[in-house]
Amino acid sequence: MTTNVKAIDVRYVPMMGYAEAWDLQKACVKEIDKGERRESLLLLQHPPTYTVGSQKHPEHLLYSEEELAQRGIGLFQIDRGGDITYHGPGQLVGYPLLYLDSANLDLHQYLRDLEQVIIDWLAGYGVVGGRKPEYTGVWIGDEKIAAIGVKFNKARTRRGFVTSHGFALNVKAGIAQDGFKGIIPCGIQEYAVTSLADVTGLHRSVEQVASELLPYFCRRFGLTVGRLEGLLENPADADQQGGNQEGRD
Repeated sequence: MTTNVKAIDVRYVPMMGYAEAWDLQKACVKEIDKGERRESLLLLQHPPTYTVGSQKHPEHLLYSEEELAQRGIGLFQIDRGGDITYHGPGQLVGYPLLYLDSANLDLHQYLRDLEQVIIDWLAGYGVVGGRKPEYTGVWIGDEKIAAIGVKFNKARTRRGFVTSHGFALNVKAGIAQDGFKGIIPCGIQEYAVTSLADVTGLHRSVEQVASELLPYFCRRFGLTVGRLEGLLENPADADQQGGNQEGRD
């Protein structure tokens, strides 16, 4: 018996400005809704950026407008759920653009599935990732390694939703000092932020992590890759072709 598995388009971009990525997401959501585009996964890095979600707590931004300008950090009020977070080089950002049919729809389960993708990937490094019941995201002990904030866009041509926004996974060492010190991340003051390199001592390129994470994402959501753009199919090839520019400890 043949099982029909949905194919998605996957695109990796080494660096994309936040405004461009946000516009791209909105365009893709409309095209997916109309059936003019396959469901997609965008994987990329952003230049230093703070994004403020629907909870809108301006007091959680610690820098003034002058300090933001001096540090070259962009600021965007956006349409995802959640509070303020940081995006920047050395962080893998993933934007799943998926159609969720209204039949048996569980929006909370979608968030748990995104978390589980990262938890399963961490297990491959021998790292135990987990959840905190009061907070969305992935944690290693009391340190947050991945933030998650999404939007469910109501489909106009069929019953259901098309997802946008997604997850931000900290890869490089010291990212907590690079940008998170200018905010109270997600409004959480009692816990810290960490990264793959800080936890393991291994320095992986963001491209390599994107390649590693992709199979876990497809497995969790029952998808296959129809078209792959800008990303090596074999994560091990990243080292051989210079993808791992930071080297290893």
